[in-house]
Amino acid sequence: MQKKEMLAVEMINISKEFPGVLANDSVNFSLAQGEIHALLGENGAGKTTLMKCLYGLYHPDAGEIYIKGKRFNVTSPNIAIENGIGMVHQHFMLIPPFTVAENIVLGREPRKNGMLDQNKAILEVEELSHKYGLNVEPRAKVQDITVSMQQRVEILKTLYRGADILILDEPTAVLTPQEVKELINIMKNLTSQGKSIIFITHKLKEVKAISDRVTVIRRGKVIDTVETAGATEAGLAKMMVGREVVLQVEKGQAAPGEIILEVESLKAKDERGLPALTGTSFQVRRGEILGIAGVDGNGQSELAETLIGLKRPTGGKIVFNGQDIANFSTREIIEAGVSFIPEDRQKRGLVLDFTLYENLIMGQHYRPPYASGININYRRVKKEVQRLIKEFDVRTPGEDILARALSGGNQQKVILAREFDREHDLLVAVQPTSGVDVGAIEFIHNRIIEQRDNGKAVVLISLELDEILSLSDRIAVIYEGEIVAIMDSEEANEDKLGLLMAGAGNRKEMGGGVE
Repeated sequence: MQKKEMLAVEMINISKEFPGVLANDSVNFSLAQGEIHALLGENGAGKTTLMKCLYGLYHPDAGEIYIKGKRFNVTSPNIAIENGIGMVHQHFMLIPPFTVAENIVLGREPRKNGMLDQNKAILEVEELSHKYGLNVEPRAKVQDITVSMQQRVEILKTLYRGADILILDEPTAVLTPQEVKELINIMKNLTSQGKSIIFITHKLKEVKAISDRVTVIRRGKVIDTVETAGATEAGLAKMMVGREVVLQVEKGQAAPGEIILEVESLKAKDERGLPALTGTSFQVRRGEILGIAGVDGNGQSELAETLIGLKRPTGGKIVFNGQDIANFSTREIIEAGVSFIPEDRQKRGLVLDFTLYENLIMGQHYRPPYASGININYRRVKKEVQRLIKEFDVRTPGEDILARALSGGNQQKVILAREFDREHDLLVAVQPTSGVDVGAIEFIHNRIIEQRDNGKAVVLISLELDEILSLSDRIAVIYEGEIVAIMDSEEANEDKLGLLMAGAGNRKEMGGGVE
C-alpha cells in the first residue's frame, strides 16, 4: 500500500454526489495524532457525508483516504473499525432493553459454553470505563439511563472495538450545559491517552472550548482550516454562512400586558406512569417571553405536552384566556389560539412523507382561506405557501418536495412558518433551535422576539442556557417537576441558574421566588 506522511487521517479531494446534490466537492481534510479537530458548517453543508465516507457508510465518487499513512479503500464500517475508526452517530444506535454491558460488547461478546459470559462482559466494561474516565453502570438497562450516559455507552462501544480515531457527530445536541462540560473533559482525557477525535458540530462556543483546529465547510466545499486559538466566533460564523452574522440577540424592553396563561399546581405523569410534574405553577403575560430552564428530564417535555394537549394532566389547571383548557384536545387547544414548536420536529412537527405545502397548511387545511366546506382551494394554498416560503426563507426547489428531503434547519423553518402564521395568542416553543446552524438560529431568535413585540405570550423551553438568557424577559427554573424560582432575566446568570437547576442554593436569595 502507498505510504503517506503519518497523520491519523488524511482525506484528499473527496467528492460525493447524490441525485441533484454535490454533497462533497473535492474536499481536503486531515486529522493529526492526538488532536481534536472540529468540522464546522451549516446543516446540509456536507460534514456528516464526509465522515460517513471515512467510516465506510458511503463510498466516495472520487478522492483518496489515508489512515495512519496507508491508503485504504474504506468500503464498509467493518473495514473502518478494523483500522481503528469508530463513529458515534447523532442518533444513538443502542438497544434500549439491553443492559449497558450488553450494548457495549454486542457483536464481540465474551462467551462461556457458547453463551454470553455476563460476568466477564461486566468486568471488561468496568475496566474500560475506569481506564478512560467514562463511568457507567454496566448492569443498568439503556432505557433507564440518561441521554448523556447513553452517549458514554456509545463512546465505550467504539473503544471496546479498539478505536483510536473517534468521529463524534453533533455530540452535544442533546446534552445540558453541565453535561457538555463533562463531555469536554472526557474528550480531552481521551486525546491525552493517544486518541484522535473529529468533532462534527455547528456550535461556535463549543468549537472554541473543545478543538485544536477547525475546518469550515459550506455547500460541500472547504472554506478554510484554522487553528482554533486564533479564530473568533464571528469569523467562524461568517465562514459558515458567507455573511456577517449577529451572534447576540438584539431586543428592546418588554411591555407585558394582561395574563394570557396561568398554570396552577399542574401535575402529570411520564410515559412510565411516574410523577413528572409535581405541582408546577407560573404565569405568562401578553408581550413577554418566559424562559423555562432546567436539566433534561425534570418535567420539561411533560409540561410542553400538557400545555398543547398531547398529555392529560393528573391534577391542576391550565387557564388560557380565562378558560381552563387542561382537558381540551390538541385540536381544541390550537383552535383556542395556541401555537406549538415541538421538541422533535420530525416526530411531532412534520409528516415527513407529506409535501412541504401539505405540512405548511396542516391543522389549517380544513379552514378558510385554505378550504371551503370539504373542498381545498389549491390556488389559494399555492399563493399562501409561496408567501410563507419567501417570508421564512425556506430553501427548497419547490413546494411539492417531500419534507424529509429538506435540511434540518429548513424543516424547522417550515414549522415556524406554519405556527407563526396561524391566529394565536400563545406560542409554546420547545428547543426551537435544536440541531440547526448559526444562520438559522439568528433567524429563529429574531422571529421569536417579533412574536413578543407583536403582543404574543411566549413560553420558551430550552436546554440551551445561552438561548434562555438571551431571549427571555423572565426565567423560571424547573427542578423535579416543580418551578423552584422565577426571576427577571437581568438578575440571572449561568452560575445562579446552574445551582437552581441542580436543586441547590437558597431559592429566595437566588432571586425571585415562585409566583
